[in-house]
Amino acid sequence: MNIGIVGSTGYGGIELYRLLVNHPYTDKCILYTSSHGGNLYSDVYPHLNSIEDEPLRNVDEAEGIDVMFIAAPPGVSVELTPKLLNKGFKVIDLSGDLRLKNSSDYKKWYKRPPAPEEILKHAVYGLSELNRVNITDTRILSNPGCYPTASLLGLAPLVHQHAIDPASIIIDAKSGISGAGRKAGLGTHYSELNENFKVYKIGEHQHIPEIEQQLGQWMGEPVTISFTPHLVPMTRGIMATMYVTLTEKISTELLIESYQSFYEQSPFVRVRKPGSEPQTKEVAGSNFCDIGLKVDDRTGRVVIASVIDNLMKGAAGQAVQNYNLMNGWDEQTGLRLVPMYP
Repeated sequence: MNIGIVGSTGYGGIELYRLLVNHPYTDKCILYTSSHGGNLYSDVYPHLNSIEDEPLRNVDEAEGIDVMFIAAPPGVSVELTPKLLNKGFKVIDLSGDLRLKNSSDYKKWYKRPPAPEEILKHAVYGLSELNRVNITDTRILSNPGCYPTASLLGLAPLVHQHAIDPASIIIDAKSGISGAGRKAGLGTHYSELNENFKVYKIGEHQHIPEIEQQLGQWMGEPVTISFTPHLVPMTRGIMATMYVTLTEKISTELLIESYQSFYEQSPFVRVRKPGSEPQTKEVAGSNFCDIGLKVDDRTGRVVIASVIDNLMKGAAGQAVQNYNLMNGWDEQTGLRLVPMYP
């Protein structure tokens, strides 16, 4: 296939390129940008010298593309997706523009005009492990956010078993700096963030309605969560630590067995053994989501720790996983990557 990447000069774009240029079913990988038009990709990313020396292009010139990945900031896909669909391209959007089905929610949380209702109606939410059937039959794929991916995969087995009180869900999440993108800013300046640990967007993060929307669909009723994101001084990785109240008493061992059974056909979700807690470094550079959990008998709550690489399973890796599913290929194609360690 011929694929295109819009926003190829961002961190999500360069990660998509790294995966897709080696993908066995990708013929051409064409790179588009709004900020570096005419430059060589290796001028923007010198580590690609002699690997990728093609000039970056304007997306208005896009032709002959089978699948277009949009790894641009919010607001771009709203305008671009209808045009790409009219050209006959399939679209995989990583930006967040197509995730919220309620357009008024998008206006409230993203503070931008929403995509056309017809686009939102047909966009499929690409949480790969939980929505395979719908993903295989769509032309418009909305790739989940990084925090929602870690959080929803960690909560899904309990939610589907109706084993928790939905009003009790607390998500305490930490992300590496690459999640903020490549654009320079005071909030991600080295001297501001190095040796620092920062909470931000308390009760205001745009991933809150995305998580609540999916949980509500699974539970059949509106769900309200407490979600608090933090930035930690590392490049890659997300850890979402979740606290939920159980509706029935169950042992840690039995709960882990139920998680392992739930994800038995999901090669990228690894449920840890009792007493083994996941670490972000153990999934770095891979498409894995590692989940550890423990029942706290004293409080009647279960603590779930879910870790991913925010640029991989939280963005580009899951997008390629969905690319595989949309085309009827093994979902692991091009993604059988051993995590980088140390």
